[in-house]
Amino acid sequence: MSASQSDSAREAERRAFLAASGWGDASVTPFPGDASTRRYFGVTRGGETAILMDAPAASEAPVCPPGATPEERAKLGYNALARLAGNNVAAFAGIGDALHARGFSAPRILAADMARGFLIIEHLGDDLYARAIPKGAHEGRLYAGAVDTLAAIYRSSFTPDFTAHGGSWRVEAYDTPALLAETGLFLDWYMPHFGKEASPQLRADWQGAWETVLALLGAHTPGLALRDYHAENLIWLPTREAEAQTGLLDFQDALFAHPAYDLVSLLEDARRDVSPDLIAPLKDRFFKHAKLSDRAGFDAAYAVLGAQRNAKILGIFVRLAKRDGKPRYLDLIPRVRAHFAGDIAHPALAPVARLVRAALPEMTP
Repeated sequence: MSASQSDSAREAERRAFLAASGWGDASVTPFPGDASTRRYFGVTRGGETAILMDAPAASEAPVCPPGATPEERAKLGYNALARLAGNNVAAFAGIGDALHARGFSAPRILAADMARGFLIIEHLGDDLYARAIPKGAHEGRLYAGAVDTLAAIYRSSFTPDFTAHGGSWRVEAYDTPALLAETGLFLDWYMPHFGKEASPQLRADWQGAWETVLALLGAHTPGLALRDYHAENLIWLPTREAEAQTGLLDFQDALFAHPAYDLVSLLEDARRDVSPDLIAPLKDRFFKHAKLSDRAGFDAAYAVLGAQRNAKILGIFVRLAKRDGKPRYLDLIPRVRAHFAGDIAHPALAPVARLVRAALPEMTP
């Protein structure tokens, strides 16, 4: 089947799903694409607006089966190794329903076809943090709300098994193989983009250095990490109360992880600069509201996860540009590189910093 035929067939499936869900007469407007293979559409009927999620499962590599070994995951591909949900709408629906049931503002699921990869979800509005702040919303207030929501999610209890609308999904641990697979993107994509190739020895040393620093993540009890918690994925909902004022848009890849992970995602944003004078108070606020202890251990874990996440993002952004034809992501690299350099300056990252200094000396402070 040609690409145009495939697109036409998928459009027919979308229209059939809308009709079966009572939205057959709705106007449909596509949203701009992002870094994923999912597509989103605004659907409007009368005065009611919702979002159509179109996530064909066959468009991505297989996900991680329950109980799979790291070797089995590696054979299945990157999604399984890094424990990504891919286009499994059961993950979005199940985790979203669980968050909503606990008072958080995840979109309600209005209709679902799990087998074909379609959801109609609540439209939370257009006030993304990334848009609301430039328009005059108070940055400190919004980020304080986002931190309070994160702390409340961490304090909440979640079982690993999530079900909704006939679908089921199991949330696993953000384990060392997943974290290591992501740091490997730095060697696979970022370094070659700047004319450097990773030798077998460097790859072995890289893995060993990361295994050493990732061991520092055991000082705190894991919690549910949404894994892509930043200003482009958060909606400001000022008419709601407390933690529900922060709308949540992207959580299908959630795993159980160290509590610093989503805080790093929020404060070391790849797409916007958080005001520097907010960073320390927001870290303090999260530490207090999440009811954590061992501040030195938390700060070390924050630096480790910041370095891990930013190493991954540097690789992903080059991959998006080179492999997927999305060169705009290269414009974001200087900010992410600065985050990464700051993270590896922490003493806990000394084993990684030594390797980066030798391979790419311009990246180290």
